[in-house]
Amino acid sequence: MVRLRGVRKRFGSLEVLKGIEMDVHAGEVTCLLGPSGSGKSTLLRCINHLETINGGRVTVDGELVGYRERRGELHELHPRDVAKQRRKIGMVFQRFNLFPHMTALENIMEAPVGVAKRPKAQVRADAMELLENVGLSDWAGHYPAQLSGGQQQRIAIARALAMKPKIMLFDEPTSALDPELVGDVLEVMRDLASAGTTMVVVTHEIGFARSAADTVVFMDDGVVVESGSPEQVFDDPKSRRTQEFLESVL
Repeated sequence: MVRLRGVRKRFGSLEVLKGIEMDVHAGEVTCLLGPSGSGKSTLLRCINHLETINGGRVTVDGELVGYRERRGELHELHPRDVAKQRRKIGMVFQRFNLFPHMTALENIMEAPVGVAKRPKAQVRADAMELLENVGLSDWAGHYPAQLSGGQQQRIAIARALAMKPKIMLFDEPTSALDPELVGDVLEVMRDLASAGTTMVVVTHEIGFARSAADTVVFMDDGVVVESGSPEQVFDDPKSRRTQEFLESVL
């Protein structure tokens, strides 16, 4: 579903990604772990072209993301064409980014109606089902300011799912939440994983990665240090750097 080959990204003279090679298979959950500044969130943003790349290739569902290739050279797509590609890539951020002047239901319906031009009645029915799935059907008419952080994040997940994406990207979705609100969001994500949703998750939640991930990728200083099943990475890490990181967080 996602293929990264030799992906590089610089911010000025700082090289943040240094030739990343990674595959994400359809229906599987990949969790990205690593210290702050290791390049995890930047890598996630390169998958949907929120960040341009300086080298390599990113493909999603067999399609080159953000660029058209001619004679071996990459030419960036028009923003309109990039926006079309993003419709099949759902993203959930650390901050919820809900529209404050719209209710929970209206936030979920906005893109399918306004962007995808789907029939409003069908979108409304789908949105109510998504609200039910994230445990918030009774909150459809509430505005973001009336919701807790955990509720807002669950609405943000439902909003991303409303576009029926091929893959879901999560950028530390629980890091801005009070500890007692984390569990509800992780439960929704576990349900998505159990349903076979393709997911790439940047997280510090080791318990979630151990229980929900098919593949755990440990990054440090812009490179993939280690990758494998949760059992391989957590119980028998090969890299000394991975061992040090796990000792510091467990």
